[in-house]
Amino acid sequence: MTPPDYEYLRKLLKDHSGLDLSADKQYLIESRLLPLARKYGLSGIPDLVTKIRGGAYIPQVVEAMTTNETFFFRDKVPFDHFRDTIMPDVLKARAARRSVRIWCAAGSTGQEPYSLAMCLKEMGAALAGWRVEIVATDLSQEVLEKSKAGIYSQFEVQRGLPIQMLVKYFKQSGELWQINPELRSMVQHRQLNLLHDFAQLGVFDVIFCRNVLIYFDQDTKINVFNRLARSMEADGFLVLGAAETVVGLTDSFKPVPERRGLYRPNGARGLAAAMPRVAVAG
Repeated sequence: MTPPDYEYLRKLLKDHSGLDLSADKQYLIESRLLPLARKYGLSGIPDLVTKIRGGAYIPQVVEAMTTNETFFFRDKVPFDHFRDTIMPDVLKARAARRSVRIWCAAGSTGQEPYSLAMCLKEMGAALAGWRVEIVATDLSQEVLEKSKAGIYSQFEVQRGLPIQMLVKYFKQSGELWQINPELRSMVQHRQLNLLHDFAQLGVFDVIFCRNVLIYFDQDTKINVFNRLARSMEADGFLVLGAAETVVGLTDSFKPVPERRGLYRPNGARGLAAAMPRVAVAG
């Protein structure tokens, strides 16, 4: 790949997905795009770039470069926050309207939204009569289709999923496992690019936006944070990945003390001094 081709691809990826590749990531592009070039019968990346410049294969290139690493209950801590801090607070704050809206802003192949759905089902009678909505969005239509199907390999269900939840919420078919229809029906899927306007999704009580903003440059992060704040209830919750923070980027959110990765819109009422602790499966 020539330096001009690499610079062209860097700009294309940043413009279309927000992915901000440094100058030394040529190997990453080659490893992701060479199989794509071969899939379309092209001689290599230079040939692929020629096609892209002509307007072909742009969505496929963006999807190939988008990282979709995920697994059930990934990093565990955000899900502890969800069960121990977020939902107890939401149950109090929304007692009158008895509804909650949750957005997984990089839902990938579904492990995160379905992990949240399992957490909610485990709450049992506490949510009886409540309307619960989980919206999972992703840039890639391909991964959203996998999420909709809810079918996972043995390897995928072994990553982070407690065995009791596997038995309770999945049905085995040969070497594959499918999450049950009740949980699948709890999750709505929408294709969405975080660089574009997402006001049409409405307003949410909880937003999970984990492990995606780390790939964006600072200006793009600030823009997304400010728009996320406008898509959140004034007393809502934002959950970020372990390597992500709003600190130093925006005043739209403030960290929740002693809750790593958890934020609230600035001006929101404080959490109760002592939140109830709930015993949960890890």
